[in-house]
Amino acid sequence: MDIFGNEFHIADSKHCGVGLGNFDGLHRGHMALINTLIHECHVNNLHSVIYTFKKHPEHILRKELFTPLIMTMDHKAMLLEKTGLESLFFQEFNEEFSRIPAESFVEEILINKLRTKLVVVGFNYRFGYMGKGDAEFLKKMGKKFGFKVIVIPPVKVGKEVVSSTLIRQYIMKGQMEKAFELLGRYFSVPGKVVSGQKIGSKMGFPTANIIPEKFLVIPAAGVYITRTRYQGKWYDSVTNVGKSPTIKSGNEITVETHMIEFAGELYGEDIEVFFLKKLRNEKQFRTRDELINQIKLDIEKAKMYKKHLCLG
Repeated sequence: MDIFGNEFHIADSKHCGVGLGNFDGLHRGHMALINTLIHECHVNNLHSVIYTFKKHPEHILRKELFTPLIMTMDHKAMLLEKTGLESLFFQEFNEEFSRIPAESFVEEILINKLRTKLVVVGFNYRFGYMGKGDAEFLKKMGKKFGFKVIVIPPVKVGKEVVSSTLIRQYIMKGQMEKAFELLGRYFSVPGKVVSGQKIGSKMGFPTANIIPEKFLVIPAAGVYITRTRYQGKWYDSVTNVGKSPTIKSGNEITVETHMIEFAGELYGEDIEVFFLKKLRNEKQFRTRDELINQIKLDIEKAKMYKKHLCLG
């Protein structure tokens, strides 16, 4: 898969099929769109492209209302690589770009830059200045410029329409099993292990501490059953999200993972922590012995937790 920024180049003889959207989380609804795009491109000999943004548009449009992301840009590219998609285009979304009229977006981006013959969008997709472009507008432009438009209907799990907004809400409430249902895989936090206070090691439970990317959504404070991927291998783990009030002072939120049955040095290494289920809220213990006993109990519960895992 080729990844592009401001410039986009494919063979001059090729036309493109383009999937449009923000694709934060690559949830079940997004994957329905992407799979449709790839299939249609195979059938019609088109070059498959996802056209999306480096940052969430609301970071520019609604600066006072920060929207945390479900996944990093690198993580998004890694998952899309596995789908068979041919090209991924990350558009820089800034105030200048936000003022492009819907008609200009179609002509300048879809027609002139991408040589589009197919556009696939979600039912609620909007684009262009003031969000004036939508699926119906795209269909009108398709008739004018000669491209087909496919609109993906809402994808539901039970009675809920899958959306990034709803998934964020579940993550921030610590409802990881509900997030899993809508995402189609477990929510994860990737990061580089940084040096901590080594308090966990002194208690017999060394932890790998990571600092999540600035714009990433973080699960509610508490202790979670997790699985951690390191160098292609999986480790059962228990993860604390929060301020660790028993052993630390201050307000910094940390993600600290104890990888069960792992022995080794992880500082400076990249790991990815997958959140399966919240065990309990974070609490302050009266003594370290009480904390150690609780950690032992948390680890036993994590070991007993058995279910089918779709970790991606």
